[in-house]
This record gives sequence, structure tokens and C-alpha cells, in this order.
Amino acid sequence: MVADADGRRWLSIKLAAAPSDGAANEALVRLVAKALGVAKRDVTLASGATSRLKRLHVSGDPAALAAALQRVIE
Repeated sequence: MVADADGRRWLSIKLAAAPSDGAANEALVRLVAKALGVAKRDVTLASGATSRLKRLHVSGDPAALAAALQRVIE
């Protein structure tokens, strides 16, 4: 986790995929889906397709997703 100047916390992920033709975005979606135990179709890029800072939308049970995310960041 990293914090920005406003104190907002973000999950920092480094990918080996190149940021061309959406390869890095696709790799990010696959990684997050696997880490949270959801199908790839349940993770979508909500904003930031060409930015280093991205927002993802993950569909599923909020309590289960929160627990899975907590396991990932610990």
C-alpha cells in the first residue's frame, strides 16, 4: 500500500507486461481476479486505461471481496 499527498491509500502493483496495446491492463485484471478469487469477467477497468493510476470495479460479494483483499495486503 502507498499513500498519496492527500492521504488516500492505493495498492501498488508492478507488472512485467508492457504498457502497449492494453497488455498491462489485461495483466492487471488477470492478477487481481486471481488474487481475489473471482472470474476475470468480474474485474473491469473503471478508469485510467492510459494512466499509471487505475480504478478497478470488482463484482461479487462485498464481504468476501473485502476479506480476500485484506489477505492480499497483509
